[in-house]
Amino acid sequence: MYIKQLSVFIENREGRLDDVLEILKTNNINIISLSLADTADYGMLRLIVNTSARALEALKNNGFSASLTDVTVVRMPHKIGQLQELASLLCKADINIEYMYSISIGQDDACIVFKTSGKIEQFADQFKKDGVEFVTQNDIAAMVK
Repeated sequence: MYIKQLSVFIENREGRLDDVLEILKTNNINIISLSLADTADYGMLRLIVNTSARALEALKNNGFSASLTDVTVVRMPHKIGQLQELASLLCKADINIEYMYSISIGQDDACIVFKTSGKIEQFADQFKKDGVEFVTQNDIAAMVK
């Protein structure tokens, strides 16, 4: 149901993103997807990686403030209205989306990563009946070639 997202606080200054990416590269960690949001002073880098625990350890060992967060990932076809249908299901279940970003996995499908304010597992069976395909941590690992 949930996968681990790596969240990294980085100072909003030249070279800090490069530092994070170098640490991940040096530790043979593959980035599946990322989102970077910034303010005047810092950035929030959110990543889906092939091995989140190892990435967390590597970044912390190099002085970065990082944590793991449970997020939900769903697979959906590239068809008009698919994201709206998902949003509608969440809305009907009184689940608010705090943030979201995508993973591109080819021409036919996409994956949406989202963090919610509600407990999705309470509605998992109904969502599955409605055609929602949840992505697991094993599915994420299999995306790496």
